[in-house]
Amino acid sequence: MMTQHSPATERSASASRGPLLVVLAALCWGLSGGMGGMLTAQGWSPLVVSLYRGAIGLLVVLLWLALRPGGSGLTSGRLWCWAVVAGLGVAGNFSFYFLSIAHGSVAVAATLMYSAPVFVYLVSFACRLERPTRGKWAAIAMVMLGIVLLTGIHEAGAAEVTPIAAGAGLLSGLSYAVFIFGFKYAAPHGSPQAILAIAFAVLVGLLVWPADAAQIAAVPAAPSWPLFMTLGVLGAGLSFVLYLQGLRHTAPAVASVVAMVEPVT
Repeated sequence: MMTQHSPATERSASASRGPLLVVLAALCWGLSGGMGGMLTAQGWSPLVVSLYRGAIGLLVVLLWLALRPGGSGLTSGRLWCWAVVAGLGVAGNFSFYFLSIAHGSVAVAATLMYSAPVFVYLVSFACRLERPTRGKWAAIAMVMLGIVLLTGIHEAGAAEVTPIAAGAGLLSGLSYAVFIFGFKYAAPHGSPQAILAIAFAVLVGLLVWPADAAQIAAVPAAPSWPLFMTLGVLGAGLSFVLYLQGLRHTAPAVASVVAMVEPVT
């Protein structure tokens, strides 16, 4: 006898699966953040690390798009518009995050990048996408306090909290918020793989010009090449596939908070 699932049951399953996928993506990002920190400590430019992370991720997403081309929405002007916005966001997030690490520390970068939920909440409230409540404000305050205690930024010295590290960390968080909204508004017009392919193509186009050409050419023959490859596959390929699938069934503010599993990782 076949079991019938009501639409309400299916919606409930999707709602619970969404945050879980975001958590899995955040686990991958936590690992990739550590790998990116290792590469910048070896002397690789933050822009070069971000460029290769995005370029390898683009190859993974193009493969996904080739395997599932249906409903891509690539003929939709609105999809292209919002996907480009998402691309600007992810380019800024990658670059400013690694820049903050290079000029400060992982603790400073991670804490400031996770100011993103504040930006997401403010925009959501301003655009009336979500209704502000005391519970939501209390939740975000407690999570931010937890991140501060976890990373130990309150014990960081002046050498770690430099103006560049602080500014880049905040811009990384703001860029992350831009990506979330860019994808959220692009999603109704096409497939996640199409949106992400455009976003990563924008990232590569933006970062290839200011990045150090000599370092770009040196990566394929460098001993660190496997680390670059793993960073790209986990940090921009698999993680974003999981994240975008989860974001389709998760409110932006909820996704930004759930993704705080990353610094725990």
